[in-house]
Amino acid sequence: MKKTQVKRSEAFPFKYKERYPLEYVRQYPHLRCRTNTLGSILRVRSEATDAIHSFFKTNGYIHIHTPVITSNDCEGAGELFQVEPSSKVKEPGKNFFDVPAFLTVSAQLHLEVMSGAFSQVFSFGPTFRAENSQSRRHLAEFYMVEAEMSFVESLQDIMQVMETLFKVTTETVLSSCPEDVELLHKFVAPGQKDKLEQMLKNKFLIISYTEAIETLKKASQNFTFTPQWGADLQTEHEKYLVKYCGNIPVFVINYPLDLKPFYMRDNEDEPQHTVAAVDLLVPGVGELFGGSLREERLHLLQQRLARLGLTDTYQWYLDLRRFGSVPHGGFGMGFERYLQCILGVDNIKDVIPFPRFPHSCLL
Repeated sequence: MKKTQVKRSEAFPFKYKERYPLEYVRQYPHLRCRTNTLGSILRVRSEATDAIHSFFKTNGYIHIHTPVITSNDCEGAGELFQVEPSSKVKEPGKNFFDVPAFLTVSAQLHLEVMSGAFSQVFSFGPTFRAENSQSRRHLAEFYMVEAEMSFVESLQDIMQVMETLFKVTTETVLSSCPEDVELLHKFVAPGQKDKLEQMLKNKFLIISYTEAIETLKKASQNFTFTPQWGADLQTEHEKYLVKYCGNIPVFVINYPLDLKPFYMRDNEDEPQHTVAAVDLLVPGVGELFGGSLREERLHLLQQRLARLGLTDTYQWYLDLRRFGSVPHGGFGMGFERYLQCILGVDNIKDVIPFPRFPHSCLL
């Protein structure tokens, strides 16, 4: 009987007991979950998911299933995937939903609706950004953990929940799947264990956006983007600030009003004119959390929406204030960036089972 020679391209791409770079196994999205490294990452992902749900349940939050298809652009950045029926179903000149519909970029506005009925709510689901980016920390489809809390009047209250969520979830993951975390810290990110211990044992730091800009201006490092007041912080700025703070996670608070979406609470601090916004920056990743107090004062919100030409679009949002509101706020955490942070995985494409990014939608 003639022996058939298997072509190299037909051979199984991974050899038993051999360890491969994550960049290599990424070429085989249908097979890479069979490797030890991806197996460990996905088990950690599962445990972290459970730990996050447990944290919110323990603290009295109601889990809300927010829609994936929406007519709102919460972030206002215009990086939206529009949803349309196939050509066989679509009627010429008509929208399926009567209005343009998009894949959600955030559950926040829907959670604000629910926070008027339940004082503490959260969601954990897929979100979508049509960013034409091939960076190591961006995906077209990723998971967001978002929470909204009523009767919150201080950024300190929001930051406390952010820090506690990070630490409690991480400690739960470390205790529930130590072998998987150890494998990743040993073979994928040597030194990450010590960095993580530093993050867990230290109180997170707080600086203002203005202080951050002044720190960046004094830096000896040359930045691609020149730091200046009124401009957004870039990834290189975020990573420098974390390093400057001794690799301890740092909250940056009170951003310029013009940088942020319409719903953030005005600090009324002329002439700077900032809003009560907060980002949490962490080692190796940069921004992990973003949050704010929401503008609950109807007249100020009306003025801002009118200035932006959004009054008609967000009449329903004004109703949330018009028919009874309370001070409230919330935040969102990128789940894949969280996994990158605790495991030391360099590329966000390696902490999600089936990554979606520009020019790649395999399987």
